[in-house]
Amino acid sequence: MTIDRAAADKLLTTTRSVRKRLDLTRDVPMELIDECIEIAMQAPTGTNAQNWSFVVVTDPAKKQAIANFYRQAGETMAGSGYPPPLPDGDPREHVMPKVMESASYLGGVLEQVPVFVIPCVQGRMESVPMIVAQASTYGSILPAAWSFMLAARARGLGTAWTTIHLFHHDEVSELLGIPQDWTQTALFPVAYYTGDDFQPAHRLPAETMIHRDTWGTH
Repeated sequence: MTIDRAAADKLLTTTRSVRKRLDLTRDVPMELIDECIEIAMQAPTGTNAQNWSFVVVTDPAKKQAIANFYRQAGETMAGSGYPPPLPDGDPREHVMPKVMESASYLGGVLEQVPVFVIPCVQGRMESVPMIVAQASTYGSILPAAWSFMLAARARGLGTAWTTIHLFHHDEVSELLGIPQDWTQTALFPVAYYTGDDFQPAHRLPAETMIHRDTWGTH
């Protein structure tokens, strides 16, 4: 089968972090979430471990509790100096206020989002001292997590890759019954999105990110 390159490129370049355009009033069918997870599980994993799980949260009380943790974590992060300010003149500087304002908006309405999906991987980074093992562990879930987001986008669903709640990782794990030897890697708020479509985002020029044979050689 020949893949429609234009359609694939559009999917890859217009799958955005959706926060303000999440439709908080429309239910999301669980069969769509299940389809997205089934597609995500076709992603590669290190040594074919398939050591992933996806926690789907729709219970209002649990969503409320996670949203509260998210907001507490946001306050912690705001007082920590993270993320650090960009250098003067950095072309990304003008975008960051919009990003932070959008993240703050999401925190204010998070419990109203119809579905949370939390991708998890077996293992804890605290007990993995070697970089190669850490990379393999995260590399076993991140491709699947991104595939989930792409599959959701293809079905008219918006998502955002959020990690702020991980300031309260263990409390959320206890709330959801996630075993202690599993790591939450993100939280995806999932809802239909409002508006017609998305456009490619402004990015730094690719040639500034490419190093040929030696770092700094473009």
